[in-house]
Amino acid sequence: MPALVRKLLVFAAVDGLILQPAPPRNHPPATQQAIKIDYKGNIAPLLKDRRETDTTAVSLEAHGIVGLLKVASSTFLISICGREQVAQVRGKPIYVITDVALIPLSSQQEADKAIVAAREHLKRHAKAGEAGTEEDNESDDDESRSITGDSLDDEAAPPVHEEVKDAVTGQRGLLERKTSVVEDVIGKKGVYGRFADKWFSKRGWSAEGRRMQGMSSEEDVSTKKAQTPPNVELTLEESEEAAKGPVNPEDAPEGVKEEVEAPVSPEEIPKVLAQPVDSSTVELLPKILRTTKLYFSSRSFFFSYDYDVSRSLGRQQGVGSSLPLFKQFDPLFFWNRHIMSPLIDAGQYTFVLPLMQGFVGQRAFTVDISGDSSKSAVVDSASKPEDVIAAQPEADSLGTSPDTGGKPPATEEPGKKDFLLTIISRRSIKRAGLRYLRRGVDDEGNAANSVETEQILSRPTWNSTQDKIYSFTQYRGSIPLFFSQSPYSLKPLPMFFGSPETNAAAFKLHFSTLASRYGSIYCASLVDKHGTESKIGEAFEKHAGELNSAGGIDGKGTQLGFEWFDFHNVCRGMRFENVSLLIDTLGPFLTTSGFTVISNDKPIQTQTGVLRTNCMDCLDRTNVVQSACARTALESQLASHSPSIHIDLHTDPSTAWFNTLWADNGDAISKQYAGTAALKGDFTRTRKRGVAGALADFGLTLNRYYNNIVNDYFAQALIDYLLGRATDSIFAEFEADMKSADYAVDLRKVRQAAIERCAGIVIEDPEEDLVAGWALSCPSAANSLKTARFEEAVLLLTDQALYFCRLDWGTEKVAAFERIALDQLDAVSRGVYITSTLAKRHVDEAKNVGFVLRYRAELGKELVRVNTRSLDSGVQETTAKGKEEGRFLAFKALPPKSSFGGGDGADEAVSEGEVVKLICEEIVAVANKARKGEKGAVEGEREEGQGVKPLVEEEKDVISLVDAKKSTGYLEQLGYSLKKFVWA
Repeated sequence: MPALVRKLLVFAAVDGLILQPAPPRNHPPATQQAIKIDYKGNIAPLLKDRRETDTTAVSLEAHGIVGLLKVASSTFLISICGREQVAQVRGKPIYVITDVALIPLSSQQEADKAIVAAREHLKRHAKAGEAGTEEDNESDDDESRSITGDSLDDEAAPPVHEEVKDAVTGQRGLLERKTSVVEDVIGKKGVYGRFADKWFSKRGWSAEGRRMQGMSSEEDVSTKKAQTPPNVELTLEESEEAAKGPVNPEDAPEGVKEEVEAPVSPEEIPKVLAQPVDSSTVELLPKILRTTKLYFSSRSFFFSYDYDVSRSLGRQQGVGSSLPLFKQFDPLFFWNRHIMSPLIDAGQYTFVLPLMQGFVGQRAFTVDISGDSSKSAVVDSASKPEDVIAAQPEADSLGTSPDTGGKPPATEEPGKKDFLLTIISRRSIKRAGLRYLRRGVDDEGNAANSVETEQILSRPTWNSTQDKIYSFTQYRGSIPLFFSQSPYSLKPLPMFFGSPETNAAAFKLHFSTLASRYGSIYCASLVDKHGTESKIGEAFEKHAGELNSAGGIDGKGTQLGFEWFDFHNVCRGMRFENVSLLIDTLGPFLTTSGFTVISNDKPIQTQTGVLRTNCMDCLDRTNVVQSACARTALESQLASHSPSIHIDLHTDPSTAWFNTLWADNGDAISKQYAGTAALKGDFTRTRKRGVAGALADFGLTLNRYYNNIVNDYFAQALIDYLLGRATDSIFAEFEADMKSADYAVDLRKVRQAAIERCAGIVIEDPEEDLVAGWALSCPSAANSLKTARFEEAVLLLTDQALYFCRLDWGTEKVAAFERIALDQLDAVSRGVYITSTLAKRHVDEAKNVGFVLRYRAELGKELVRVNTRSLDSGVQETTAKGKEEGRFLAFKALPPKSSFGGGDGADEAVSEGEVVKLICEEIVAVANKARKGEKGAVEGEREEGQGVKPLVEEEKDVISLVDAKKSTGYLEQLGYSLKKFVWA
């Protein structure tokens, strides 16, 4: 595959940010082309040689690019400035992101400030052994590169086509790295320059040349003489130039002059880039940036420059693939695909580094096989990442694998065998989010908290020509039904929504998608059979039975395996060892589905099914069961070795590393979904459950409760935005309501289906034709303009009447409807409809628009039908105060398109005001047509209607901003301000 940029410098020029690839030490100059991102967000290759002209004051070293964050009219480059190697698969390093920097694309001055701040932040948070001078940092970084196997990419070295089948075999170890004095001397004298293509330029090794390369001991001295911060790479002359502000085109150095469009000062840049944006989003921008930095720096995102971490071993593409890594990457686990799209669209593939959220962990262990073959002993293990990585030979810089001749590695003692156990958990981007805010399934069959976990057993050499490599995959995900739970309760009741047909369709779609990916499916449901969880467990079991009765997952008889294991009841009294009862039940399926075995770089055995485990959160109980299944698989894989290996993973203290590794996996998944480490972690780690662990779990529960009601709503809005599921208007919605909505289904489809359902139920006369239908917001009580709660309703217009329908959206049934004959309409008025003055979104007169229908309720003609739970209908006649009673219905326009992206865009140009105007015009036109008795209104001629006064549309505010402010009390304002202080 084309090589990615492993290391780059980011610095601000007068006309944009420059991203300059930098080669690893001891490698030829990087041939990848630098790119420029101008201050309007446009990306292009750097066409001119800027080394003679750029006057950049400071640069930031990055290990890759996360993407471009565009909020309102602002754009920020997210770069990886901290990483840590956590594993090595087939000799290819895998890293976790530990820190990111957000650099604004607004002006050179602002970008420089952000770069300086990022460098100072890195220096403050560096480890004790790394917090020295720039030279010390470079030495440490070089060591990291040696450990992690950073190599020259294909574009910077002659391509070498591998003839061997394994990607790795023994490279020199960690302790052999610094054996060459010549290597160190050359390395420190400039072979590892920042801009390698400048090494042998006509300028030579001048002070300016060293400055442009970004490092040297003389540079540090010069900066100290200039009395600038030691981490800011400025010379005295450049400091004076930088203080003067942006460069004028006339004064720009040769080569840059043509690229500078206009002399834009920092004060003028906001005006130049000004666009109509929601002020609420701008207000929340600092919080958006802080949360984004925390999110990507949470040690939850993993990447590799050479290995596709998104696919299990059995689904890896061939070594010789010519596709860029991001095109090979599984879209289901490509977390930065949306924010990376500007670079992809610009064709800058060498900068596109795909990220996966989840967990990667690795342990090395040694087994003594010299004794009794019936029972082997684990004699050594390594748990620290650096020790595990040092135990593995690395792929050399050209990707070749020296032939070991079938002999064991030199470090392996006779009678002992070294192994690696690697766990990779991959979180799906579909229905991604946080506990209680993302539950159940969506209308595309995607379940919340969907995580694929792969356990890999291999030898340290990863040489499948000598030893087999084993892969075992499991899956976890929320119960695939439409339900929600309130975050304001410690034990919330599941609330179901959606019709049985809607749930059944999503349920089947979920499992058919899983089956196409993994094969046969067996569900292990761990929810309680009593209490608050019993209802959702029963619904899961019922739908599984109905799916099997209706032809199975594929409609051809493929059955869905299902086992309901009441975890808390069976393991009551902290007897978690009773999980073995479930493992005994699952044994036949685990044996049948097996695991994937790789030999000679080809799968000789493939896992044919997957165990799908869930509890309520798919965290704590699920972790215990998945680790138990993984233990069973590992024992079976070791037993299939020659000679057979049998180790005790239950009680042997020397195998505690296995429990710790799986507990770390559970903690990582739990932190990403619930904000805390997993519960029952003490049992996963020690196979024992005690009072101390129970007390720790209680503290974690309280912490989760706090996160659920305070932090999660904004974080959920940000996740949806970063994944491209929402536009930036989602932040305005959050600011207005301090919540982020859960669109488990496409609201446009739901509303359209509701309109069709209402029309089929309430229009009884077959001669009555439906003209139009709309979903609108309205007060929860009739004859009111403002109530404490507003709800969505459906308004139908036929050629004879209006139908006002209230729905139970949870069951998708019509709760009640009222029929209003068109000749009963007295007035139609439209205008501003302000129902709250607390948030800026609430007082926007362009978006808060509605209309009022005034009509006569003649005695004996009013018809209100209420749909009871028994589906019987009855007629309710309100008592008339006189012969006629004036009544009205108020409606408020919903946003013309959801804040969530992915629509067809047909309604993007229609505003709320235009929607209301079109509705009113259509109602007035049809009503007047009916009154005049024209053809198509009603059958026959209505002579008595000839003298009826035509209906006229009136422009009149429903509730003006002034009136709304008068009705807003002080306590209401104080309450909102307090919520905003806490939540936003």
